[in-house]
Amino acid sequence: MTGRSINLFSDTQTRPTEAMRAAMAAAEVGDEQRKADPTVNRLQDRMAELLGKERALFFPTGTMCNLVAIGAHTRHGDSIVLEHSGHVLRSETSGAAAVNGCVIETIRGERGAFTPDQLAQVLTPGNQYVPPTRLVCLEQTHNFAGGTVWPLEQYRAVAALARQQGVAVHTDGARLMNAVVASGVPAADWAAPVDTIWVDFTKGLGAPTGAVLAGPGDVMEQAWLLKHRFGGAMRQAGIVAAGCLHALDHHIDRLADDHANAARLAEGLTGIGLEVTAPETNLVYVDPRPVGLDAASFAAAMGEHGVEISTIGDRNRLCTHLDVSEADVDEAVAVAARVVDAAAG
Repeated sequence: MTGRSINLFSDTQTRPTEAMRAAMAAAEVGDEQRKADPTVNRLQDRMAELLGKERALFFPTGTMCNLVAIGAHTRHGDSIVLEHSGHVLRSETSGAAAVNGCVIETIRGERGAFTPDQLAQVLTPGNQYVPPTRLVCLEQTHNFAGGTVWPLEQYRAVAALARQQGVAVHTDGARLMNAVVASGVPAADWAAPVDTIWVDFTKGLGAPTGAVLAGPGDVMEQAWLLKHRFGGAMRQAGIVAAGCLHALDHHIDRLADDHANAARLAEGLTGIGLEVTAPETNLVYVDPRPVGLDAASFAAAMGEHGVEISTIGDRNRLCTHLDVSEADVDEAVAVAARVVDAAAG
Protein backbone atom coordinates (compact mmCIF):
# COMPACT_ATOMS: atom_id res chain seq x y z
CA MET A 1 0.00 0.00 0.00
CA THR A 2 1.17 3.54 -0.73
CA GLY A 3 1.95 5.96 2.07
CA ARG A 4 -1.33 7.83 1.64
CA SER A 5 -4.75 7.17 0.23
CA ILE A 6 -5.98 8.60 -3.08
CA ASN A 7 -9.76 8.73 -3.14
CA LEU A 8 -11.14 8.49 -6.67
CA PHE A 9 -14.31 6.77 -5.50
CA SER A 10 -16.52 9.84 -5.97
CA ASP A 11 -16.53 13.62 -5.80
CA THR A 12 -18.87 13.13 -2.84
CA GLN A 13 -15.73 12.23 -0.86
CA THR A 14 -14.44 15.81 -0.79
CA ARG A 15 -13.82 17.47 2.54
CA PRO A 16 -14.52 21.15 3.24
CA THR A 17 -11.50 23.37 2.86
CA GLU A 18 -10.24 25.44 5.78
CA ALA A 19 -11.74 28.56 4.19
CA MET A 20 -15.09 26.82 3.81
CA ARG A 21 -14.98 25.64 7.43
CA ALA A 22 -14.29 29.23 8.54
CA ALA A 23 -17.28 30.50 6.54
CA MET A 24 -19.49 27.82 8.08
CA ALA A 25 -18.30 28.62 11.60
CA ALA A 26 -19.13 32.29 11.09
CA ALA A 27 -22.57 31.70 9.56
CA GLU A 28 -25.59 33.65 10.79
CA VAL A 29 -28.35 31.16 11.57
CA GLY A 30 -32.04 30.93 12.40
CA ASP A 31 -34.91 28.42 12.17
CA GLU A 32 -34.88 27.11 8.60
CA GLN A 33 -38.17 25.25 9.12
CA ARG A 34 -39.84 28.60 9.78
CA LYS A 35 -38.05 30.13 6.77
CA ALA A 36 -36.08 32.27 9.22
CA ASP A 37 -32.48 31.20 8.62
CA PRO A 38 -30.87 34.20 6.91
CA THR A 39 -27.98 32.23 5.41
CA VAL A 40 -30.29 29.60 3.92
CA ASN A 41 -32.51 32.36 2.56
CA ARG A 42 -29.52 34.07 1.00
CA LEU A 43 -28.44 30.81 -0.67
CA GLN A 44 -31.96 30.18 -1.97
CA ASP A 45 -32.25 33.68 -3.40
CA ARG A 46 -28.86 33.43 -5.03
CA MET A 47 -29.64 30.06 -6.62
CA ALA A 48 -33.01 31.26 -7.90
CA GLU A 49 -31.21 34.15 -9.60
CA LEU A 50 -28.39 31.94 -10.92
CA LEU A 51 -30.87 29.49 -12.45
CA GLY A 52 -33.38 32.11 -13.58
CA LYS A 53 -36.22 30.60 -11.59
CA GLU A 54 -38.90 32.16 -9.42
CA ARG A 55 -38.00 30.34 -6.23
CA ALA A 56 -35.41 27.93 -4.85
CA LEU A 57 -35.36 25.63 -1.81
CA PHE A 58 -32.46 24.21 0.19
CA PHE A 59 -32.47 20.45 0.81
CA PRO A 60 -30.21 18.12 2.79
CA THR A 61 -29.55 15.88 -0.24
CA GLY A 62 -29.93 15.71 -3.99
CA THR A 63 -31.89 12.46 -3.77
CA MET A 64 -34.49 14.35 -1.77
CA CYS A 65 -34.54 17.04 -4.47
CA ASN A 66 -35.46 14.41 -7.05
CA LEU A 67 -38.00 12.75 -4.76
CA VAL A 68 -39.71 16.05 -3.96
CA ALA A 69 -39.63 17.37 -7.52
CA ILE A 70 -41.23 14.20 -8.85
CA GLY A 71 -43.85 14.39 -6.12
CA ALA A 72 -44.58 18.02 -6.89
CA HIS A 73 -45.15 17.30 -10.59
CA THR A 74 -47.09 14.02 -10.37
CA ARG A 75 -49.80 12.01 -8.66
CA HIS A 76 -49.77 8.33 -7.76
CA GLY A 77 -50.21 6.22 -10.87
CA ASP A 78 -48.69 8.74 -13.26
CA SER A 79 -45.87 7.84 -15.62
CA ILE A 80 -42.48 9.53 -15.72
CA VAL A 81 -39.87 9.19 -18.48
CA LEU A 82 -36.16 8.61 -17.82
CA GLU A 83 -33.09 7.67 -19.77
CA HIS A 84 -32.57 3.98 -19.00
CA SER A 85 -29.47 4.47 -16.84
CA GLY A 86 -30.75 7.60 -15.08
CA HIS A 87 -29.81 8.12 -11.44
CA VAL A 88 -33.46 8.42 -10.36
CA LEU A 89 -34.03 4.84 -11.49
CA ARG A 90 -30.68 3.21 -10.78
CA SER A 91 -29.46 4.75 -7.52
CA GLU A 92 -32.35 6.11 -5.47
CA THR A 93 -33.87 2.88 -4.11
CA SER A 94 -37.02 3.22 -6.25
CA GLY A 95 -38.19 6.35 -4.45
CA ALA A 96 -40.15 7.53 -7.49
CA ALA A 97 -42.14 4.29 -7.40
CA ALA A 98 -42.17 3.50 -3.68
CA VAL A 99 -42.92 7.00 -2.40
CA ASN A 100 -44.41 8.88 -5.35
CA GLY A 101 -46.22 5.90 -6.85
CA CYS A 102 -44.99 6.56 -10.38
CA VAL A 103 -44.55 4.15 -13.26
CA ILE A 104 -41.15 4.64 -14.88
CA GLU A 105 -40.86 4.56 -18.68
CA THR A 106 -37.29 4.36 -19.93
CA ILE A 107 -35.55 5.42 -23.14
CA ARG A 108 -32.18 3.99 -24.17
CA GLY A 109 -30.17 7.06 -25.07
CA GLU A 110 -26.80 7.67 -26.65
CA ARG A 111 -24.32 8.54 -23.89
CA GLY A 112 -27.25 9.47 -21.65
CA ALA A 113 -29.10 11.74 -24.10
CA PHE A 114 -32.18 10.75 -26.07
CA THR A 115 -33.88 12.44 -29.02
CA PRO A 116 -37.24 14.16 -29.45
CA ASP A 117 -38.29 11.31 -31.75
CA GLN A 118 -37.52 8.76 -29.06
CA LEU A 119 -39.46 10.80 -26.53
CA ALA A 120 -42.45 11.15 -28.86
CA GLN A 121 -42.76 7.36 -28.97
CA VAL A 122 -43.39 7.06 -25.22
CA LEU A 123 -45.34 10.23 -24.37
CA THR A 124 -49.02 9.46 -23.80
CA PRO A 125 -52.04 11.38 -22.46
CA GLY A 126 -53.16 8.12 -20.84
CA ASN A 127 -56.43 6.22 -20.88
CA GLN A 128 -58.15 3.52 -18.85
CA TYR A 129 -55.30 1.14 -19.71
CA VAL A 130 -52.19 3.30 -19.80
CA PRO A 131 -51.01 5.87 -17.21
CA PRO A 132 -50.55 9.45 -18.44
CA THR A 133 -47.05 10.83 -18.85
CA ARG A 134 -46.71 13.72 -16.40
CA LEU A 135 -42.97 14.27 -16.19
CA VAL A 136 -39.78 13.87 -18.22
CA CYS A 137 -36.59 13.62 -16.14
CA LEU A 138 -33.25 14.65 -17.64
CA GLU A 139 -29.80 14.41 -16.06
CA GLN A 140 -26.95 16.90 -16.49
CA THR A 141 -24.22 15.75 -16.42
CA HIS A 142 -25.31 12.14 -16.89
CA ASN A 143 -23.52 10.03 -14.29
CA PHE A 144 -23.67 6.47 -15.57
CA ALA A 145 -23.23 7.52 -19.20
CA GLY A 146 -19.79 8.81 -18.21
CA GLY A 147 -20.30 12.31 -16.82
CA THR A 148 -21.59 13.35 -20.23
CA VAL A 149 -23.05 16.72 -21.17
CA TRP A 150 -26.29 16.90 -23.12
CA PRO A 151 -25.89 18.80 -26.41
CA LEU A 152 -27.71 22.07 -25.73
CA GLU A 153 -29.96 22.09 -28.80
CA GLN A 154 -30.95 18.46 -28.27
CA TYR A 155 -31.69 19.21 -24.61
CA ARG A 156 -33.84 22.17 -25.62
CA ALA A 157 -35.68 20.19 -28.29
CA VAL A 158 -36.53 17.33 -25.93
CA ALA A 159 -37.80 19.74 -23.27
CA ALA A 160 -39.80 21.73 -25.83
CA LEU A 161 -41.55 18.61 -27.13
CA ALA A 162 -42.53 17.51 -23.64
CA ARG A 163 -43.87 20.92 -22.67
CA GLN A 164 -45.79 21.23 -25.96
CA GLN A 165 -47.59 18.05 -24.91
CA GLY A 166 -48.36 19.45 -21.46
CA VAL A 167 -45.71 17.32 -19.76
CA ALA A 168 -43.42 18.91 -17.16
CA VAL A 169 -39.64 18.56 -17.37
CA HIS A 170 -37.27 18.13 -14.44
CA THR A 171 -33.46 18.11 -14.56
CA ASP A 172 -31.34 16.22 -12.10
CA GLY A 173 -28.50 18.72 -12.10
CA ALA A 174 -26.31 17.09 -9.49
CA ARG A 175 -23.23 17.97 -11.55
CA LEU A 176 -24.77 20.85 -13.47
CA MET A 177 -21.82 23.10 -12.75
CA ASN A 178 -19.49 20.57 -14.35
CA ALA A 179 -21.67 20.86 -17.47
CA VAL A 180 -21.51 24.66 -17.26
CA VAL A 181 -17.71 24.66 -17.08
CA ALA A 182 -17.27 21.98 -19.75
CA SER A 183 -19.73 23.50 -22.23
CA GLY A 184 -19.37 27.21 -21.53
CA VAL A 185 -23.19 27.38 -21.37
CA PRO A 186 -24.45 29.37 -18.34
CA ALA A 187 -26.50 27.59 -15.69
CA ALA A 188 -29.57 29.71 -16.50
CA ASP A 189 -29.50 28.48 -20.10
CA TRP A 190 -29.62 24.86 -18.93
CA ALA A 191 -32.42 25.77 -16.52
CA ALA A 192 -34.56 27.80 -18.94
CA PRO A 193 -36.04 24.93 -21.00
CA VAL A 194 -37.16 22.92 -17.96
CA ASP A 195 -39.63 23.43 -15.15
CA THR A 196 -37.48 22.38 -12.20
CA ILE A 197 -33.75 21.83 -11.77
CA TRP A 198 -31.39 21.31 -8.88
CA VAL A 199 -27.68 21.57 -8.09
CA ASP A 200 -25.73 19.43 -5.63
CA PHE A 201 -23.10 21.12 -3.49
CA THR A 202 -21.56 17.93 -2.07
CA LYS A 203 -19.91 16.74 -5.28
CA GLY A 204 -17.46 18.84 -7.28
CA LEU A 205 -18.38 21.97 -5.35
CA GLY A 206 -16.97 20.41 -2.22
CA ALA A 207 -19.52 21.28 0.49
CA PRO A 208 -20.31 18.70 3.19
CA THR A 209 -24.11 18.88 2.87
CA GLY A 210 -26.80 20.36 0.70
CA ALA A 211 -28.55 20.75 -2.63
CA VAL A 212 -30.89 23.41 -4.01
CA LEU A 213 -34.00 22.81 -6.13
CA ALA A 214 -35.42 25.69 -8.18
CA GLY A 215 -38.58 26.23 -10.20
CA PRO A 216 -41.87 28.14 -10.51
CA GLY A 217 -43.45 29.52 -7.36
CA ASP A 218 -46.49 27.22 -7.35
CA VAL A 219 -44.45 24.09 -7.90
CA MET A 220 -41.97 25.13 -5.25
CA GLU A 221 -44.77 25.77 -2.75
CA GLN A 222 -45.83 22.16 -3.21
CA ALA A 223 -42.17 21.18 -2.96
CA TRP A 224 -41.92 23.00 0.38
CA LEU A 225 -44.80 20.93 1.79
CA LEU A 226 -43.26 17.69 0.54
CA LYS A 227 -39.85 18.70 1.89
CA HIS A 228 -41.40 18.98 5.33
CA ARG A 229 -43.36 15.74 4.93
CA PHE A 230 -40.22 13.82 3.96
CA GLY A 231 -38.25 15.18 6.90
CA GLY A 232 -36.16 17.68 4.99
CA ALA A 233 -37.13 20.84 6.88
CA MET A 234 -34.27 21.77 9.19
CA ARG A 235 -33.40 24.15 12.00
CA GLN A 236 -30.13 26.12 12.09
CA ALA A 237 -29.13 24.97 8.60
CA GLY A 238 -27.26 28.18 7.83
CA ILE A 239 -24.09 26.50 9.09
CA VAL A 240 -24.11 24.14 6.10
CA ALA A 241 -25.70 26.63 3.69
CA ALA A 242 -22.69 28.88 4.31
CA GLY A 243 -20.49 26.14 2.89
CA CYS A 244 -22.61 26.13 -0.25
CA LEU A 245 -22.34 29.89 -0.60
CA HIS A 246 -18.57 29.63 -0.22
CA ALA A 247 -18.53 26.98 -2.96
CA LEU A 248 -20.41 29.29 -5.33
CA ASP A 249 -17.77 31.95 -4.80
CA HIS A 250 -14.66 29.77 -4.93
CA HIS A 251 -15.24 26.28 -6.36
CA ILE A 252 -16.96 26.63 -9.72
CA ASP A 253 -14.20 27.84 -12.04
CA ARG A 254 -11.76 25.34 -10.54
CA LEU A 255 -13.92 22.46 -11.86
CA ALA A 256 -11.88 22.90 -15.05
CA ASP A 257 -8.91 21.50 -13.09
CA ASP A 258 -10.91 18.36 -12.32
CA HIS A 259 -11.78 17.96 -15.99
CA ALA A 260 -8.14 18.34 -16.99
CA ASN A 261 -7.11 15.78 -14.38
CA ALA A 262 -9.77 13.37 -15.65
CA ALA A 263 -8.40 13.70 -19.19
CA ARG A 264 -4.88 13.09 -17.88
CA LEU A 265 -6.09 10.06 -15.93
CA ALA A 266 -7.91 8.64 -18.96
CA GLU A 267 -4.82 9.03 -21.13
CA GLY A 268 -2.65 7.26 -18.59
CA LEU A 269 -5.06 4.35 -18.08
CA THR A 270 -5.47 3.93 -21.82
CA GLY A 271 -1.70 3.70 -22.11
CA ILE A 272 -1.55 0.63 -19.85
CA GLY A 273 -4.20 -1.28 -21.79
CA LEU A 274 -7.48 -0.51 -20.03
CA GLU A 275 -10.53 0.24 -22.16
CA VAL A 276 -11.37 3.83 -21.27
CA THR A 277 -14.42 5.88 -22.19
CA ALA A 278 -13.15 9.34 -23.08
CA PRO A 279 -14.32 11.69 -20.30
CA GLU A 280 -16.24 14.88 -20.97
CA THR A 281 -16.04 16.15 -17.40
CA ASN A 282 -14.65 14.61 -14.18
CA LEU A 283 -15.79 10.98 -14.45
CA VAL A 284 -13.56 8.34 -16.00
CA TYR A 285 -15.13 4.96 -16.76
CA VAL A 286 -12.86 2.02 -17.51
CA ASP A 287 -13.32 -1.63 -18.45
CA PRO A 288 -10.41 -3.69 -17.10
CA ARG A 289 -11.32 -6.93 -18.88
CA PRO A 290 -8.87 -6.34 -21.75
CA VAL A 291 -6.02 -6.76 -19.22
CA GLY A 292 -7.55 -9.89 -17.70
CA LEU A 293 -9.29 -8.38 -14.67
CA ASP A 294 -12.94 -7.97 -13.82
CA ALA A 295 -14.16 -4.69 -12.31
CA ALA A 296 -14.46 -6.00 -8.75
CA SER A 297 -10.96 -7.49 -8.80
CA PHE A 298 -9.46 -4.33 -10.28
CA ALA A 299 -11.10 -2.15 -7.63
CA ALA A 300 -9.94 -4.46 -4.85
CA ALA A 301 -6.36 -4.49 -6.12
CA MET A 302 -6.29 -0.72 -6.49
CA GLY A 303 -7.65 -0.39 -2.96
CA GLU A 304 -4.88 -2.61 -1.60
CA HIS A 305 -2.42 -0.09 -3.02
CA GLY A 306 -4.21 2.90 -1.50
CA VAL A 307 -6.29 4.05 -4.48
CA GLU A 308 -10.03 3.86 -3.89
CA ILE A 309 -12.28 3.56 -6.97
CA SER A 310 -15.87 2.46 -7.50
CA THR A 311 -17.38 -0.47 -9.37
CA ILE A 312 -20.49 0.00 -11.50
CA GLY A 313 -21.56 -3.15 -13.29
CA ASP A 314 -18.74 -4.40 -15.51
CA ARG A 315 -16.87 -1.12 -15.29
CA ASN A 316 -14.95 0.94 -12.80
CA ARG A 317 -15.46 4.64 -12.25
CA LEU A 318 -12.67 6.97 -11.22
CA CYS A 319 -13.70 10.47 -10.23
CA THR A 320 -11.50 13.56 -9.99
CA HIS A 321 -12.34 16.37 -7.58
CA LEU A 322 -10.83 19.17 -5.51
CA ASP A 323 -9.02 16.74 -3.20
CA VAL A 324 -7.25 15.06 -6.14
CA SER A 325 -4.11 16.71 -7.52
CA GLU A 326 -2.25 16.16 -10.77
CA ALA A 327 0.37 14.27 -8.75
CA ASP A 328 -2.38 12.04 -7.33
CA VAL A 329 -3.54 11.26 -10.86
CA ASP A 330 -0.02 10.26 -11.89
CA GLU A 331 0.34 8.08 -8.80
CA ALA A 332 -3.02 6.42 -9.49
CA VAL A 333 -1.90 5.58 -13.04
CA ALA A 334 1.35 4.17 -11.68
CA VAL A 335 -0.58 2.01 -9.21
CA ALA A 336 -2.89 0.80 -11.97
CA ALA A 337 0.14 -0.15 -14.05
CA ARG A 338 1.51 -2.24 -11.17
CA VAL A 339 -1.89 -3.92 -10.78
CA VAL A 340 -2.04 -4.72 -14.48
CA ASP A 341 1.54 -6.06 -14.47
CA ALA A 342 0.75 -8.28 -11.48
CA ALA A 343 -2.34 -9.65 -13.20
CA ALA A 344 -0.27 -10.47 -16.28
CA GLY A 345 1.93 -12.56 -14.03
